[in-house]
Amino acid sequence: MIVKYVQPYRNGSQSHNLSRHGIGYVIRGKKLIYNGDICHEVNRGDLFFLSAGTHYIEDIPEENRPFEQIVFFYTPDQLGRILSHLSMTYNMNIEKSHSCENCYGKDYVIYPAWNAIKNFFATTNQYIKDDLFSHDETAENIKMTELIYLIVSQKDCCLKSKILSSVDQAKESFEKTVRNHIFVDISIGDLAKECNRSLTSFKKEFKRHFFEPPHKWFIKQRLTHARMLLITTDKSIAEIGIECNFPNTSHFIKLYKKEYGMTPAVYRNKHAENTFGEIYSVPEKAPVQHAQ
Repeated sequence: MIVKYVQPYRNGSQSHNLSRHGIGYVIRGKKLIYNGDICHEVNRGDLFFLSAGTHYIEDIPEENRPFEQIVFFYTPDQLGRILSHLSMTYNMNIEKSHSCENCYGKDYVIYPAWNAIKNFFATTNQYIKDDLFSHDETAENIKMTELIYLIVSQKDCCLKSKILSSVDQAKESFEKTVRNHIFVDISIGDLAKECNRSLTSFKKEFKRHFFEPPHKWFIKQRLTHARMLLITTDKSIAEIGIECNFPNTSHFIKLYKKEYGMTPAVYRNKHAENTFGEIYSVPEKAPVQHAQ
């Protein structure tokens, strides 16, 4: 449930498929979260929330010092038990009324940490160094409950809103089924059957969850993944198109140019020129340290 990552080298942008939601804190270095062609920074001392699903991320170490972060992973069921415990045992009034353009439709949130949270993660970091979580599930549960309390006891904000929204298990199941089919050649009608819904009901619920019609959303997700493959691998344009479920290369190039304003080849070359090969040439994966 509680993991510390230490990344000594800059490995470039990479895709991460999370099976659980995560609440993280950057101890040292900088984290980049890509949303299409836009990059958002998570700086040292910032909190972030990542929903279950695929994210495109780059972790950047400080000069001569590794990137470090701590992430708490949880399922909707675990969060539900914690919220119920806080409500019933401590009579907490837990409500969500926040809504704003900054977090609307996004599957991540970046938020500056306040003093209580900074102290919390400093303590958690020491617990990990002392190996207090490895064989003690109770200690993990207590720290997770404390983190949720610190967040939901604050005034409404993007972070609190996203975390409280992630307790919806029906939403979790629907979104997981959809995300599992991003690169699968399946019709919208067949996907609706996979979700046990009529086509009309599926389309309405899809737009409520993902804020776009199914076809448009799937194309965008596949192009986003193609973009990351262009700057993190040396695969050919045709190979990337096939991997992202665009078997017709000319059609793939046309869709890519419409989305990003340039062809895949031009995009790859421009990125390589801008970074002087720093990200484009992908080094061997650096070791990652875990504490659970």
